Amino acid sequence: SPPCDFRSHCREPRLAHITLPRLISIDMKNLALHWKILIALVLAFALGITANSLTEGIESKPAWFDNLEYGTRFLGTLFLNALKMVVVPLVTTSIICGIINVGGEKDFGRLGRKTLAFYAASGFFAVVTGLLCVNLLQPGEVDPDLRATMLAQESAAHQEKIAGALENASGGFRSVLEIFQRMIPSNLFIAAAEGQLLGLIFFSLLLGFFISKLPENHRESQTRFWESFNGAILAITKFIIGFAPFGVFGLVTPTIMTTGTELFGVMGQFAATVLLGLAIHAFVILPLFLKFVAREKPLKHFHAMSPALLTAFSTASSSATLPLTMECVQKRAGVSRKVTSFTLPLGATVNMDGTALFECVVVVFLAQLFGIEMGLVTQFSVVLMALLTSIGVAGIPSASLVAIIVILNAVGFPEASIATGIGIVYVVDRILDMTRTAVNVFGDSCAAVVIGKSEGETDYYPETNTN
Repeated sequence: SPPCDFRSHCREPRLAHITLPRLISIDMKNLALHWKILIALVLAFALGITANSLTEGIESKPAWFDNLEYGTRFLGTLFLNALKMVVVPLVTTSIICGIINVGGEKDFGRLGRKTLAFYAASGFFAVVTGLLCVNLLQPGEVDPDLRATMLAQESAAHQEKIAGALENASGGFRSVLEIFQRMIPSNLFIAAAEGQLLGLIFFSLLLGFFISKLPENHRESQTRFWESFNGAILAITKFIIGFAPFGVFGLVTPTIMTTGTELFGVMGQFAATVLLGLAIHAFVILPLFLKFVAREKPLKHFHAMSPALLTAFSTASSSATLPLTMECVQKRAGVSRKVTSFTLPLGATVNMDGTALFECVVVVFLAQLFGIEMGLVTQFSVVLMALLTSIGVAGIPSASLVAIIVILNAVGFPEASIATGIGIVYVVDRILDMTRTAVNVFGDSCAAVVIGKSEGETDYYPETNTN
């Protein structure tokens, strides 16, 4: 039989106008963001490796190579600048809204102290675990030739900034005092413009707390303002992250073009270090809290939280998973509605164990990669910044990159090194983002169980007990 004319003989008239290119464009529009990022990574690797192999051994790169590197780096710089643009408002509004909601609770005096104490303890253990893993495994210790190749991309001005970062990293007791001095800047706007966000974070904590203590009418108006402002900034952040495929392509391609495949092993070691730290925190530290503080069996809790954990892993968003997390904690784990409604929304905002661990590993890893020696004092400042910025990280995919930029600026990394480092991290960020989000959600659920048991609740895990 003759071939069918798709337009004239299609039985479904509504489909007669759809051509193959239009069908592909529809599929691309409906494609999930992580698949788009994966496609961008594949294209970046293919283009970067091809360009590197064609110019291998050539000292003076041809014009097309320089133009291609400049054009792709331009895309990456635009994406990075857009992320930096939302750093100050995102961190500020998120922290203020979180503290207002905490301070305004009637049971904040007792329940709030317990919850924040657990979140602080679990976050501290997560950060220390990450620091131990990255210092023991040292995934950023690379061949000197590869480091020289990466540093050769930096201009003389950036080399001076690297020297400044080295000086900042080797400070002694005075550096510890300077950390606390930066918490109270003389001018908030200058501090924010210069990337010294520690003072801005501290001010946001104070502002949110004292707004929660205002008379009811003033508190409500302030809460509405900051929550609407935060909602608008979150919408802008989601809009920017929607361009992540282009940003990833622009960040990764020039890095692969100049270094070739030599970075593949480094990326794998970095990902393995992060996954090891997350595994220790999820399967050792948090179960110890359940076992010895809540007096509950960790396996029961893993079983009860499995739907929420799988959803968190697939969506890489703790905010999107929050309704299911609350349902699992309340119905499958048996925690009361009072404790669940207080601890979980708060935890989705301020308790980011996996994110804090990831941030610390990234900063120390990039310091190792660029040859910046980080002493205990500087690593202490990284711990402090990771714990504070994790409060202001929104529960949306890849938002932790905003916090990483904050910490890298605070430590003293130059702009070009930040761009190169973010490009390297983003190659394996998707799987790490999914994993650390699951750890974040699991940490919130463990907090609900521990706090509930401290309030005298019993009869947890009803489904398991009836079997």
